[in-house]
Amino acid sequence: MKNISIAITCDHAGYRLKEGLVEYFRSKEGILFDDLGTYSEESVDYPDYAHRIARDIEEGKYDMGITICGSGNGISMTANKHQGIRSALCWCEEISRLARAHNDANICALPGRFIDLEQAIVNVKTFLSTKFEGGRHKRRVDKIPLL
Repeated sequence: MKNISIAITCDHAGYRLKEGLVEYFRSKEGILFDDLGTYSEESVDYPDYAHRIARDIEEGKYDMGITICGSGNGISMTANKHQGIRSALCWCEEISRLARAHNDANICALPGRFIDLEQAIVNVKTFLSTKFEGGRHKRRVDKIPLL
């Protein structure tokens, strides 16, 4: 996970899990990350946060992103509207690994209401440390964009 620039964001339903992950990142030397909010459990609209992180990743400001909403679906669907984004819903370690290894995902979307902090840390560590395998998977990933 070292030398990777990471952005993390959430809506109100993902706030507590995000705060736990931020604390985890702060405890690890060499992890470069920015917390893009939200900063409370006050109700907000997840698309506002998904679009910001997606634009920042597309522009090269960050290498990877972590998004969190209640189910992980809404924030992931929104991020995936951006051509340069491959956001994957990562609810367990194996899915997190495959999202990177086979799909070259650049956003790890977490379901804040369905996993605990321990599982979130496992998912994020796996996601960030797994390399894209390329090969036959690259051919498929190259077919994803509409442009």
